Amino acid sequence: MTTVLIADDQAMQRFGYRMLLESQDDMTVVGEAGDGAEAIELIHRHQPDVALMDIRMPGLDGIEATRRVIASGSRTRVLIVTTFDLDEYAHEGLRAGASGFLVKDAQPEELLAGIRAVADGDAVVAPSLTRRLLDAYVHHLPPAPDADGGSEDPRLASLTEREREILTVIGQGWTNGEIATRLHLAESTVKTHVTRILAKTGSRDRIQAVILAYDARLVNPRVTNRPHRR
Repeated sequence: MTTVLIADDQAMQRFGYRMLLESQDDMTVVGEAGDGAEAIELIHRHQPDVALMDIRMPGLDGIEATRRVIASGSRTRVLIVTTFDLDEYAHEGLRAGASGFLVKDAQPEELLAGIRAVADGDAVVAPSLTRRLLDAYVHHLPPAPDADGGSEDPRLASLTEREREILTVIGQGWTNGEIATRLHLAESTVKTHVTRILAKTGSRDRIQAVILAYDARLVNPRVTNRPHRR
């Protein structure tokens, strides 16, 4: 049974989520919060598997709430659900440690699949959407590591050359299948490399690895360089 906390300042939105989630045999809602501070309190109390987190809430917003939840070491994984077209803080939400991103007009089956994926430790945002999101908000990225004479991001230090190569193409939005085909590797080998990259860099999931690739400037945000499809 996947336990879910709903954090949204709109009562009707919370009601809709609850009705949908409790219609599923494998999900249960353990609480509702109307702002970020309440969400943190309820997450601490109930330790749900997944928190559906709106960004724009009164008082403590969803970004800061997510940041504090992740910093606390909570087992709860955060799935941001917001209005992408209007919310320029989506990128910061992912940087704060969220494990996924969905828009509020997503189909019910997409939301349910997203919750299940996050609960299983996967990232919800498709690689192509992750890339478009980061491209759209690239101006939020910190200065390049060498811009002030600093050294390379220390999170890259323990990566092998192959792992660095794979992290780079993950940042470009390639799927495991595309990586395997383009780099002439077995897909199981790619999965092993991805697992090691996440462990070595301290990335919670694939989305955080993509953000690292952007932060460390392994990826040029304006160049996608995806493999051609026939």
